[in-house]
Amino acid sequence: MNQSLMTEFKEDLKDFREMTEKFYAKEVSVKDYKGFSGGFGSYAQRGAEASMLRLRMPGGRITKEKLKFLVDAITAYDVRRVHLTTCQTVQFHDLGMKAVCDIMEQAMEVGIVTRGGGGDFPRNVMVSPLSGVEQGEYFDVLPYAERAGDYLMGIIKTVKLPRKLKVGFSNSPANVTHATFRDLGFVAKENGRFDVYSAGGLGNNYKMGVKVAEDVKPEEVLYYVEAMVRTFTTYGNYESRAKSRTRYMQETLGVEGYKKAYQEKLMEVKAEVKDALLIKETQVHSKQGDDAKEAGNDNKNVTAYPQTESASERVIAQKQAGRYAVAYHPIGGMVPAQKFGEIYAVIKDVANAEVRVAPDETLYIINLEEEQAERIHKITADGAKNLFETSVSCIGSTVCQIGLRDSQGLLASIVEAVEPYHFADGVLPRIHISGCPSSCGTHQIGKLGFRGASKSVNGKAEPAFAFYVNGQDAQGEERFGEEWGIMLATDIPKFFIELGKVISEKKLSYERWYENNQDALKEIAATYLQ
Repeated sequence: MNQSLMTEFKEDLKDFREMTEKFYAKEVSVKDYKGFSGGFGSYAQRGAEASMLRLRMPGGRITKEKLKFLVDAITAYDVRRVHLTTCQTVQFHDLGMKAVCDIMEQAMEVGIVTRGGGGDFPRNVMVSPLSGVEQGEYFDVLPYAERAGDYLMGIIKTVKLPRKLKVGFSNSPANVTHATFRDLGFVAKENGRFDVYSAGGLGNNYKMGVKVAEDVKPEEVLYYVEAMVRTFTTYGNYESRAKSRTRYMQETLGVEGYKKAYQEKLMEVKAEVKDALLIKETQVHSKQGDDAKEAGNDNKNVTAYPQTESASERVIAQKQAGRYAVAYHPIGGMVPAQKFGEIYAVIKDVANAEVRVAPDETLYIINLEEEQAERIHKITADGAKNLFETSVSCIGSTVCQIGLRDSQGLLASIVEAVEPYHFADGVLPRIHISGCPSSCGTHQIGKLGFRGASKSVNGKAEPAFAFYVNGQDAQGEERFGEEWGIMLATDIPKFFIELGKVISEKKLSYERWYENNQDALKEIAATYLQ
């Protein structure tokens, strides 16, 4: 990001500090403060007595310098609650007035910009977490995503979007960034180019993306980003906030009409800016250095992050010979605050080592030699021990103002309930939990998903969750889960105990069992569905 823009962002922080002081003095309403603070990546938590701060990590990439900042900030401000988000950011919680202002300001010194982390702005650009080091990836998409992120940050002072804009890059058919159903998605291909998808997304009125371009040269991605911005500002809904997302343009224009509108904007951009948006080769040198080039690729064996993989197999051989990545999934994406310091102590002197945040709330510590990988593996042993414990959950209603249900509490209660049964790894699948329809827990693409809801029992509203089945995000197999009904929160742990027992008797994984037992799942679920 250019220095002049960083200077402008720093100047904006004076306004944030002033408004935050007024909010904590009860001179500004929660609603008005939310409308202002979101654009700075901060929101008041439920109860309006503390704040959260969303630290943008473009592509989920946390360099050693940024990691040290996290460590120092956690220590200096006694940060005790840290959450990894499905948009690959790091959220600090329970911050006081001084802490949220100071951390936001100090973060900019190491290139962490919170501006646009919420509100009607382009969000953190997402990237496959092992891009550049993953065996079998089509190519390293991270450098292009970083340029796209810088470009989008450069427009937030001049372009008023109808609402948030989410962009993702995938390096393989695993599609962990949901690039085929984002507002804008760049999908890597074996030939070293991208297919481009647009106007998709999770949440209310969820939609698969529309393929708007094929075989796009990587150096041309900024033309497609600018075309998306222009399409959104021209045809996006500025009147109704509920419909101010790109996916609603599929309804107003029709799928073919939207595709035509996007391509017209693309032609307009190319004619207007000529070569000005081309990404130069010097701007995209792989962060992994020459080792990555020498390692080569076997594109016939593209990794797909199989959900049947044992969570205990956390050390991953990279495509760079003698280098490893270690996966660490804290339960619910809630990282013990001191863990960042423990990781930093191991990797601080390791060349090219860094941390990546994945869209499923996993941390990957990459570019390690064998001895360091063993040390990281040991200090992250407190994370998920099986596939089910890698389940994804948003922060939930105890913190989030708009959250309807306690998604973190639900996950914790299920983990606690099934633990005594010691089900084999894979018997229970990874599940996805969102506290509300916004789908921050990506409930619509889980094998099993839950979304905060309410159910009347004897005339009283009780905490409940809508139940979704058979979602999938892998490229070529994308589908949104089917909603089967509502379960009371107190019944969901019982459902998983019964499900685990049935599948264990068959000595199968959930995935294998479900293939031929959809009716059996319906029978089990029927007992608990309201």
